[in-house]
Amino acid sequence: MSLTLRQVRYFVATAEIGQISQAAIHLNISQSAVTTAIKELEAMLGALLFQRSAQGMTLTEAGRHFLNRAYVILRSVDDALNSPLPDLRASGVLRLAASYTVLGYFLPHHLQRLEHWHPDVSLQVQEQERSTIEQGLLEGDFDMAVVLTANLTHPDIVSETLFNSERRLWLPSHHPLCERSSVSLADVAREPYIQLTVDEAEQATLRYWEQAGQRPRVRVRTSSVEAVRSMVANGSGVAILSDLVHRPWSLEGKRIETVTISDPVTPMSVGLAWHRERAFSPAMQAVRTYFHGAFLAPQQLSARR
Repeated sequence: MSLTLRQVRYFVATAEIGQISQAAIHLNISQSAVTTAIKELEAMLGALLFQRSAQGMTLTEAGRHFLNRAYVILRSVDDALNSPLPDLRASGVLRLAASYTVLGYFLPHHLQRLEHWHPDVSLQVQEQERSTIEQGLLEGDFDMAVVLTANLTHPDIVSETLFNSERRLWLPSHHPLCERSSVSLADVAREPYIQLTVDEAEQATLRYWEQAGQRPRVRVRTSSVEAVRSMVANGSGVAILSDLVHRPWSLEGKRIETVTISDPVTPMSVGLAWHRERAFSPAMQAVRTYFHGAFLAPQQLSARR
């Protein structure tokens, strides 16, 4: 049996998240596929990589050692697939705007890769609110933006969604709803609710709650994702947030579980935006091509299979 990238990716996701069920959700595959990949790895290596328990999956000493090697494998493959060819090298200045959530939880890794592969492109990044970003694109203050595309309102702003991040219910460990495979918004409405407000999250929340004919019982409103994380982990309430910002542990080291919502809940959509009449510079085209390769091309390849 040969080592495959699928096995490595499934192993890394499980190691980082700590639960096969949540790793499967993150990877958009079945739990059995993750379980099989881990068992195949353990058979090849001749060692247990995880200790299994009711609380989740904990890396063994062998698992921690292999995780370091797995990161090296994935980084090497990533670089090989995404490094630009010499004749595609771009140059110039790119004024890039980003919203809070995008810059805090998505963009830094990709900025580092862009700077590595396009050293002659000078990226000038600013964090702004959606309305300021739209105005900046219209007035030429920004060349391009990475934003939550569903929030855009101006008809002259063109957007391309790169990926959708599902919104799920966040719960403290051992909450009774953790035993459910899915819950309805009516179930959530009985719980004290921690409402995130940054990046127009409250407006997005109200849209799907109203569609279901329900209202959350808001206990706290906050612009801080970390405050939501801590309050949920400490049992002060529940929240519905996207997988993009989910981490299984709070700053206090308490675990946060997630459960799927059975009612329709609009996912968080992340993508690129620019002025409709903006002519693409080589730097803009390089950034767009990079994100297409990282997100849209794999989806198109998967659809053809």
